[in-house]
Formats: sequence, C-alpha cells, structure tokens
Amino acid sequence: MGVVELIILSIGLAMDAFAVAICKGLSMKKMQWKNAIIIGLYFGIFQALMPVIGYLLGINFQNKIANIDHWIAFILLGIIGINMIKESISKENNISTDSIKFKDMIILAIATSIDALAVGITFAFLKVNIIIAIILIGCITFIISVVGVKVGNIFGNKYEKKAEFAGGLILIFLGIKILLEHLQIF
Repeated sequence: MGVVELIILSIGLAMDAFAVAICKGLSMKKMQWKNAIIIGLYFGIFQALMPVIGYLLGINFQNKIANIDHWIAFILLGIIGINMIKESISKENNISTDSIKFKDMIILAIATSIDALAVGITFAFLKVNIIIAIILIGCITFIISVVGVKVGNIFGNKYEKKAEFAGGLILIFLGIKILLEHLQIF
C-alpha cells in the first residue's frame, strides 16, 4: 500500500471522528480553538494508536493466514464501510454536548477509532510501513477533526451524515481494490 492509498485510507478512517467533531462543534455556543485542538488530539492520537494494536495482533497471525489475508482485508474494510454507510443513513441522531472532559472524550475517541484497529490488522498482512501509516492517520484525523469542530459550529449537522457516508464508501472501495490486486484482476 503506497502513500497515496494510505492518505485516502486515513481520510476514510477520519470520517467517524469528523462526524463526531461536527456534533461537538454544533453543541458549542462559541467556537474555541483550544477546545477544537483538544478534540482533534484525542481523535488523532487514538486513530493512530489503534492500528498499532491491530498491527501487532495481525503480525502474530500473519504466517497462519497469509493465503487469505487479502480476503480478510476486503471483508474487514467492507464491514466497516457498510456500518459507516448504515449509520449515515440512520434516522437516529447522536446526542452530543460541548464537554471535553476526559471521560467523555476517551469514550468518543475509542468509539471512533475501533475501525482503525481492524485496519491495523490488515496492515500486518499487506506489509504496510506502520510508522508512515500511523503518522498519516493521526495527523489527517487531527486536522479533519479540528476542521469538523469548526464546520459543526458554522453549519450544524448538515454535513455529518454525508461525511460518514463518504468515509464508508472510501473504505469499501479500498477493500475491493486490495482484493482485486491480490487476485491479479487489477
């Protein structure tokens, strides 16, 4: 997986954090950059940490399932993408406050980065440079999250569902691309 694909993957993974950041921005009466940066740091750090955990898990199983690793990547990315699309279509609204307390933010950061854990497992099978991957994922998620807080504060929840839908599509297409490459179709 090259740098361009890692950037695209990072953007796709960041869409959950972006959607939550929009909610955080929406609930703020007045936009405060300090709070936006704190929110971005929570999401960026966890989004970078989870692939490392997944990668370490994947490395332990790599030799045992090397013949089907591309199918695992395809299935995991597909499931994550489909779930993101389902959530984007769902009529259910997530209730959010402008709190940036540790216990509130840690739950949101973990919840928005679970998909990155699964992606980290696929990194082990695809021989991805994990250092470059986590730097890109963390930095891109941080930037997108800070922007999300600002967008939420300005535009409200108009773009939240669209961002999550786009992120889901990106992950599904990356899964398909990985599968087609390993099957030597693409």
